[in-house]
Amino acid sequence: MVSKTFKHPAYGKSFPFRYLLIFSLIITLFSAKTAEGQRSEIGFLFGGSYYIGDLNPSRQFAMTRMAAGGLYRFNINENLALRVNGIWGNVAGDDDIVQYNTNRNLHFRSNIFELSLQGEVNFLMFTPGDLDTPSTPYIFAGGGIFRFNPQAEIDGTWYNLRPLRTEGQESPYSTTSHNFLFGIGYKFNITRQFTGAFEWGLRRTGTDYLDDISTTYPDAAVFEGNPIALELYDRSLENRGQNAGFQRGNPNVNDWYAFAGITLTIRIKDLNLQRCPAYN
Repeated sequence: MVSKTFKHPAYGKSFPFRYLLIFSLIITLFSAKTAEGQRSEIGFLFGGSYYIGDLNPSRQFAMTRMAAGGLYRFNINENLALRVNGIWGNVAGDDDIVQYNTNRNLHFRSNIFELSLQGEVNFLMFTPGDLDTPSTPYIFAGGGIFRFNPQAEIDGTWYNLRPLRTEGQESPYSTTSHNFLFGIGYKFNITRQFTGAFEWGLRRTGTDYLDDISTTYPDAAVFEGNPIALELYDRSLENRGQNAGFQRGNPNVNDWYAFAGITLTIRIKDLNLQRCPAYN
């Protein structure tokens, strides 16, 4: 059976149709509860994404790239909500730019496609569309799955790193992984229909290969007959090709990525004809 895919127009990367289908089914299941009241919101998010890992161990917001996506929120009450995210982002790291280990001289970029579920806790009483509850700070936590595909560049051409097995792996690592997410935000009612928010969320991933870097340099003989892999596995400014057995990355800490930006949601109309006019 042929797996359906779609391609992002800017990058041409294929992404399995089944993830879109799962996201759509979750949205449908949550939307079925709108007859209980106008608790549901649907909207979009826009902002930036960045990465923390072997090429950038600690600098928040370094090399931030564009991110965008959609969300569905079900408000349980004035203090609790559940939310589904479908997000596309791009992350990157570069030793020359971050200046953490300039002699290593490695870099990467990767698209990220995430599907996640999170719970939100409002610090203040807040009802979307109710101007008597104008705003509240909130925290959130949850988890999800994501796809990634690290690439590196030679003379203007970008190459997928996973098939090259740049650390001499016997088998390539998976480009699908899970994450645990958490963060903070501030949401506010704009009108009786629209709600906005600013938020920042971190993702601890289940992989150390988001950047294609984890363990040690292999022996150059591993890449005999593969000039692209031979060029990209070791780009050290000093002793290039002579670092077999030395640390290339830190295998003890998995990679992270983050999204920060704004959200805009609209309340989904209640299908109940006996809904309260004052609330609507």
